[in-house]
Amino acid sequence: MRRRIGWRLGLTLFIIGLSIFLAYPPKEKIKLGLDLKGGIHLVLQVMTDDAINIETDQEIARLQEEFKKERLEFSSIKKEKIGEIVIEGIKSEQEGKIRDILDDLFREWNYSIRGDKVFLTMKARVASYLRDQAVKQAIETIRNRVDQFGVAEPVIQRQGMGGDRILVQLPGVEDPERVKKIIKTTALLELKLVEAGPAPDIETLLKDYGGKVPDQMEIVKGDPTRTEGGYYLVHKVAVITGKDLKNARRSVDEWNNPDVVFTLTPSGAKRFEKATSENVGRLLAIILDGKVQSSPVIRERIASDSASIQGRFTVEQAEDLALILRAGALPASIKYLEERTIGPSLGADSIRKGLTATIIALILVMAFMVFYYKLSGINSVVALILNMVILAGALAYFRATLTLPGIAGIILTIGMSVDANVLIFERIREDLRLGKTVRAAIASGFSKAFRTILDANVTTIIAAIFLFQFGTGPVKGFAVTLIIGISASMFTAVFVSRLIFDIVLSRKKKIEKLSI
Repeated sequence: MRRRIGWRLGLTLFIIGLSIFLAYPPKEKIKLGLDLKGGIHLVLQVMTDDAINIETDQEIARLQEEFKKERLEFSSIKKEKIGEIVIEGIKSEQEGKIRDILDDLFREWNYSIRGDKVFLTMKARVASYLRDQAVKQAIETIRNRVDQFGVAEPVIQRQGMGGDRILVQLPGVEDPERVKKIIKTTALLELKLVEAGPAPDIETLLKDYGGKVPDQMEIVKGDPTRTEGGYYLVHKVAVITGKDLKNARRSVDEWNNPDVVFTLTPSGAKRFEKATSENVGRLLAIILDGKVQSSPVIRERIASDSASIQGRFTVEQAEDLALILRAGALPASIKYLEERTIGPSLGADSIRKGLTATIIALILVMAFMVFYYKLSGINSVVALILNMVILAGALAYFRATLTLPGIAGIILTIGMSVDANVLIFERIREDLRLGKTVRAAIASGFSKAFRTILDANVTTIIAAIFLFQFGTGPVKGFAVTLIIGISASMFTAVFVSRLIFDIVLSRKKKIEKLSI
């Protein structure tokens, strides 16, 4: 008997000691959620059509290059709708060669030839893959930006199953406006050749083109905070994009003004060198998020793998832009569906009220158990306190975030924990009324109640797992504390509570009456 008590007592003391070690000091070991610590809550929607459009533009450039290399005649290659390309003005005698090129190099596109036109449509599985990758890449890009900014314990995750929404929660942010600006900036960097401009208005810009935008061209406006403003007519297909960047850092230009110097990947540097060598004397627009930041003249072939973005930047603006470019451009633009800033004072008030509610719940439950079950109620009180200690240690070990709904989960756990003791004690009472000895009644009570306790707790844990899997933010916090609390209660209410009874029984050879 004593040997069995010894290892169980040792295991209990080890678990309690480990829990205290993991959870102390709680202010440092237990993470607080956004609603307790304050910070920023954002729900973003990735405009995945942009990823399809970018891929389509790149395929148009490939088609033009292949057709010219094979000396195939065509009048234009243009984008019709999202994921659709039309090649116009082909020769019928070249149809076989065109089919060979499309079959060999453009297998991710369905195509048909009707008359002097070729119609290409992106395959559905490819479009679905690009949309999914755009969301995943956006998550990684936002995470990289937040990590470089130094936000502690951020929550950045996809909302829902395979959706296009991203949940961003940044607790404890001291400068929310700056962080929001960094997250909001798409940072889609493009270097495009300028065909005309800058011009004060669109009419002047298109004067030599009959008032219409030529095929494969687009109009981009100058950023008035960086340039003199105006409008530019540029090529749709970029020479290089943010994908070609290897690094970016804040620097100063020849006039000692802040600018951003970036380094290109080998493939990007090769394309940049080719474009500058073929277009000496022309303007090259540096476009960030659809606005021209600067438009330097290409004075000579640039064989270097580095270039700079110049404009009327402050030191902080240049530093932030370098950070964003270094972390990577978002693969698509973002729409903001929800934005909420929670102040630290509101979070402190939530903590105070949550702790007050938890303490009141503990006191009331413990008072009831002692009043109703006498000395046996003290057994359940000890188990309940140990349950809270284990719960705190588990939250610290798993680095789970404690939220306001999480505190509600703890309070619910308090009730469910003693519920197991109530089932056990009532079973013991029934067996005592039937005339069983105290030892036999205790053994029978725990044995009979265990299956009921297990069934009830397992079904609750299953429901909590679904909440954790499909819920977001605070809902997950509630699910985490509920799962940990119920698991801990199985140990304390059954294992520890039985251990306490066994210790008492081992000290007395004969017990005629149990205070229950």
